[in-house]
Amino acid sequence: MKKIFLFCVLLLNLKAFSQQRYELNSGWLCVNVKDASASGSQISTLGFNTSGWMPATVPGTVLTTLLNNKKVPDPFYGMNNEKIADIYNVGKEHYTYWFVKDFNESAAGNDQVWLQFRGINYKAEIFLNGKKVNQKTHEGMHLRAKYNITKLLSSTGKNRLAVIVYPPDFPGNPNGGQGGDGTIAKGLTTQYTAGWDWIQPTRDRNTGIWDKVTIEKTKGINIQNPHVVTLVPGKRLPGVKQAPATIKVSVEVENPTGKAISGILQYEIAGKLVKKNVTVSAASSEIKFPDLTLENPRLWWPSGYGKQDLYPVNIRFISANQVLDQENLTVGIRQIDNIWNEHTKSMGAYVNGQKIFIKGGNWIISDAMLRFSDARYDAEVRYHKDMNLNLIRIWGGAILERPEFYNACDKYGLLVFQDFWFSGDCNGRWVDPLKKEDQWTRRNYPDNHPLVLTAIEDQVKMIRNHPSLAFWCGGNEITPPEDILNPIKNDILPRLDGTRKFFDFSNSDEMSYNAIGGNGDGPYGIQDPISFWAVKTFPYNSEVGSVGVGDYESLERFIPKENMIAPQFKSKPDSVWDYHKYIGYDQYINPYGKAKDAKDFAMKAQLVNYDQYRALMEGFSNKMWDWYTGSIIWKTQNPWTALRGQMYDYYLDPNACLYGLRKGSEPLHIMMNPLDSMVTVVNNGLTDRNNLMVQAKVYDMAGKDYFYSQVFNSIGASSVRRFFPLNDFLKKMDQKDGVFVSLKLLNEKQEVLSENIYWLADKNGSYKGLQELKSANLRVSANRTSKNKIAITLSNSIGNPVAFFNRIALINRETGKRVLPAFYDDNYLSVLPGETRVVTVEFPDGESNLAVEVYGWNVERQKINIQ
Repeated sequence: MKKIFLFCVLLLNLKAFSQQRYELNSGWLCVNVKDASASGSQISTLGFNTSGWMPATVPGTVLTTLLNNKKVPDPFYGMNNEKIADIYNVGKEHYTYWFVKDFNESAAGNDQVWLQFRGINYKAEIFLNGKKVNQKTHEGMHLRAKYNITKLLSSTGKNRLAVIVYPPDFPGNPNGGQGGDGTIAKGLTTQYTAGWDWIQPTRDRNTGIWDKVTIEKTKGINIQNPHVVTLVPGKRLPGVKQAPATIKVSVEVENPTGKAISGILQYEIAGKLVKKNVTVSAASSEIKFPDLTLENPRLWWPSGYGKQDLYPVNIRFISANQVLDQENLTVGIRQIDNIWNEHTKSMGAYVNGQKIFIKGGNWIISDAMLRFSDARYDAEVRYHKDMNLNLIRIWGGAILERPEFYNACDKYGLLVFQDFWFSGDCNGRWVDPLKKEDQWTRRNYPDNHPLVLTAIEDQVKMIRNHPSLAFWCGGNEITPPEDILNPIKNDILPRLDGTRKFFDFSNSDEMSYNAIGGNGDGPYGIQDPISFWAVKTFPYNSEVGSVGVGDYESLERFIPKENMIAPQFKSKPDSVWDYHKYIGYDQYINPYGKAKDAKDFAMKAQLVNYDQYRALMEGFSNKMWDWYTGSIIWKTQNPWTALRGQMYDYYLDPNACLYGLRKGSEPLHIMMNPLDSMVTVVNNGLTDRNNLMVQAKVYDMAGKDYFYSQVFNSIGASSVRRFFPLNDFLKKMDQKDGVFVSLKLLNEKQEVLSENIYWLADKNGSYKGLQELKSANLRVSANRTSKNKIAITLSNSIGNPVAFFNRIALINRETGKRVLPAFYDDNYLSVLPGETRVVTVEFPDGESNLAVEVYGWNVERQKINIQ
């Protein structure tokens, strides 16, 4: 007992001396450089008068601060972006700002205090208490900066930090090209801010202290950039006892005190403590721990294949019974490998020895004005999990995503394909009359190659421990210049990571062999759903897809009432729709009846959305391991209020794309091939599935059902199986008005494992039957099942027609506005005659005064109180 007591006392003593870390994320002030007639040394003294300065948003951009102070209108609404001065026209000084923050901090004994910036765009000079902090100008958006400010702290403990931030040196002409005139890429910054085909220009080009500012206090030693590698040999299965895994850990240890410090460097994981006696000289060094063999580890799996088990890791430096510094991180134990598939001519992804069929989405950035939050990251990544995707690709014209994004991917099981900062558009792949400089010149952007390599080293260290990070990529549709590419491949990644595949560029032959010609990715316009089944495309397509107009409630958030004009086939759309990058739905709306108004258009667009993305993933899955090893949708989200390429809008309101994709991407999925009506089942799981009942029915527009067949059968792991066609039966149905096809997959307990409802056009390719479909009196009730979950029950009586395509929305009972984000386990769903469906919705904590709204194609809008 005495030993236990002494051990507890020791733990308490160690804890008392643990390091401190906090963010400087409030209380900032700012002013334009033209209105600050003083030097940094003067401004950073507490006596300098800052009355009249604006409250500043840090982390954030200058434009965000101006918006929050009502100096500019919301650039995401209507044509407001045109009312905001563009840096190209008004000059860089317009968006050059001083930022000031007062804070309390002091140092005593062996205390060391560190000022850390996780991102400044683009250049900065930093002052503290009248003294210059950075001896060399900070340059580059994609680069952390750390300064030891111990000797610059005020003796009173009251300090003033002042930072002047300069915009990118080459903001570029936003002339309508992708990346404007291309010169935005001459610097190490976000290329999309000069405009793209899915966004208008960001007027300040993301200038500002855009990422976190942190103060860290240690006791002499500073532990930084830990590196954890997990080796999981062999072929594993989830949920069983595991063979051992190997854990390799190293850290960088910095000693700024001027004299050597001896102590114990240790880390703890899964109750195992690994120690090493070390002496750190007056410098920085990397220290490697002995390998740890972990018995029966809980493994991390991609979404749809197993659980996402995570382990906390605590790293400490202990000297003289004192914790001088510590770092805490979370890791997942898994191994990612890549094996070339000779049959498909594309790369195959393997996790823990199991091949993973990639179902991915392309991601730009969470918010074009860099207004990031843990909650928004969590919601967006969760939507990707809800779509039954297992990968997100980070496009190269934006950023290396933030650790908080990766935290969400770790949590939800989304593998990440991370591009570096290059794009074919800006960096010279194509002839482009809108670009200022020729291809040979653009090929060598950015101008400062050593800066790029420094930034890549830094950012790799920042995110390399996340289990979700699966692949590195040199750039979007183009490699970096050779003197950047070769060091990445041959030095930086082998030295700092060494565990992940690096693709030279996003549609390279080493990823997906291009035997077709053309660019190697796409197409991007809306396609005939049959084409996804019929036309063999690139075997691991890095970008395919495009549409995504939201429903009417979504459009109302950013399109003024006077501009709510439905686009018509082959006609130029309204100016606001055009400004927000509307991409034509072409002939796919008209078969449902020409849109009468914007509300009618938006509803019919959802039918097209659902059909498009269900067919996309079904078509690729149908040829799993035969034609394809995966596909990545272009794109799944928008950082701005654009009208294309999104499964949910900027405000986190999902449209039917999300639920069509969710359906088509089910891990175990029943579907019908539109080419020959073959009923087919896809099993993405890692185990065989036996005793499966495959059932097919057809319903006419009056709701009468025609039973076709049901059979018992099985399907192997990670495979596709074809069962029976419906062609002859559908021909006998005559299809004069179109029909519904209902497919179900049941287990031996008659529980539905997968179901799918298709609506088929008539012989002329139109949906006349749907246009004349009689109303269905859908009975709806809603019951709260927990603090933040509601179950919605929808029942359709026998004798009714199909209650078709119903949108469920959780709303505020008084305002009628939707609660966002909200996560539905199904939506835009149809209820067959005589059937009842239950949909669960989960919503954020703190929401109250709720109701449920339901409306459908032939179901009147109704509001339901929650019991």
